[in-house]
Amino acid sequence: MDQVQIKSKIENAQTALGIELGSTRIKAVLVTDDFQTVASGDYVWENELDHHIWTYPMEKVWEGIQTSYAKMATEVNEKYGLTLTKIGAIGISAMMHGYMPFNKENQLLVPFRTWRNNITGEAAAKLTELFDFNIPERWSIAHLYQAILNHEEHVKDISFITTLDGYVTWQLTGEKTTGIGDASGMFPIDEATHDYDATMLDKFADLPEVKQFDWNIKDLLPKVLVAGQTAGHLTAAGAKKLDPSGLLQPGSLLAPSEGDAGTGMVATNAVRKRTGNISAGTSAFSMVVLDQKLSQVHRDIDMVTTPDGAPVAMVHTNNCSSDINAWAAVFNQFARILGVTLSPNELYEKLFDASLRGEQDGGGLVNFSYLSGENITRVNEGRPMLVRKPDSRFNLANLFKVQLYSAFAPLKIGMDILLREEHIRTDVLIAQGGLFKTPVVAQQALADALNTPISVMSNAGEGGPWGMAVLALYAADSHGKKMADYLDDEVFANQEIATLSPEPESVKGYEKFIDNYKQAMPAEKAAGEAMKLD
Repeated sequence: MDQVQIKSKIENAQTALGIELGSTRIKAVLVTDDFQTVASGDYVWENELDHHIWTYPMEKVWEGIQTSYAKMATEVNEKYGLTLTKIGAIGISAMMHGYMPFNKENQLLVPFRTWRNNITGEAAAKLTELFDFNIPERWSIAHLYQAILNHEEHVKDISFITTLDGYVTWQLTGEKTTGIGDASGMFPIDEATHDYDATMLDKFADLPEVKQFDWNIKDLLPKVLVAGQTAGHLTAAGAKKLDPSGLLQPGSLLAPSEGDAGTGMVATNAVRKRTGNISAGTSAFSMVVLDQKLSQVHRDIDMVTTPDGAPVAMVHTNNCSSDINAWAAVFNQFARILGVTLSPNELYEKLFDASLRGEQDGGGLVNFSYLSGENITRVNEGRPMLVRKPDSRFNLANLFKVQLYSAFAPLKIGMDILLREEHIRTDVLIAQGGLFKTPVVAQQALADALNTPISVMSNAGEGGPWGMAVLALYAADSHGKKMADYLDDEVFANQEIATLSPEPESVKGYEKFIDNYKQAMPAEKAAGEAMKLD
């Protein structure tokens, strides 16, 4: 599509804006109705510890959204000579789950509690037993119930609970909704009704410690919408909040908001049954769309949904690439001391290439990339830590092979439940995320870790904001198709896919690394407990 055609589509609002509030970056992507990215902008942020709670201040939420939007609008002006005033459809995505309770005056009662917190263990365990359904610690209902068990003062004043993407969509439209994939991380979903499970809602409401409050859980949760429905329209106040310059006109259609797992599934065309995807960033998660029920409840397997409501088995890990980034930063500093300046792509390519010369088992090194606690390995306090024996082969190649190995280790432990215990099989498993921007290396490490073929699409770097924009276009015009068919026929018809199969010797090496990893786990747990006492 040439410049003239792009300008015409922007002028006629044949566009969609996808905004995703990720763990380390807020990004806005403008896409034309043929799914081409024409402008983008971003804002870098980090979660903060506030009284031992991982959170993001609300002022930074809006500063980040407005900054990323302004950068995107500036790019539209610079590239196409247009002032952006109209957008056809908008979709908001964010890191999944967490806890945002509001009172009847629409005031946030406690700082946003993110997915990264490991503070709801008691509540999650009790609800899992009550529902006979796995309730992870990061889910909204676990946070609410833990606040009740902790006798927190704010609980009596709650009028509404939502997630970060639900909150932003509410502020833009005035409507209290969320997409079904996001909703499935707030409270369990009934596949038949595409709504919160009524039996479980009643069980929760009947708990003695819940009955003391004037509110009913059914009234606290946002309305559930499926992909293709409308979540409202951009109000004048919402347009001003998104674009304080006042240039953006109200009226844009809003798609049901989604969590980053749902947008990742869309961005990798993994919403059809027997497909799956893996997203690797600050955290990592795999999503497998099921064609059969699991045989039992697993505490390490979350049951969520696709954006159109199909059941998904999810393995979520709190930690993935952050430690790789920290080590890379150290080597970048050393390179600069030597007078060598490397771009980020060059830096990661050099370090990842070095890992290819490492021993298959990592030379006996073990790395724990835990900046926060990790549910799957039952680690409450994260302590990044490199462990080695006196006879381990400590060199650059092994160090970075183990960095990649450890990034995927908790995910591998969780995926083994699906692959080995439940015997779930997929027709395709597609990877996305920043780790896969460097060709081949991380993709091969993941294939070896899971002992299954891994595919990467040519748009692997597009990610969640683009996937959210696609959902916005689908809400504006589904072409009368179910979402899986829409993605196959309209979005990914000519997509290039590269697939790598596991290498037998590397699979054996990774299994040996995982054995070492599990044996060294007590050291990681002890470090967390010891430093917590300090």
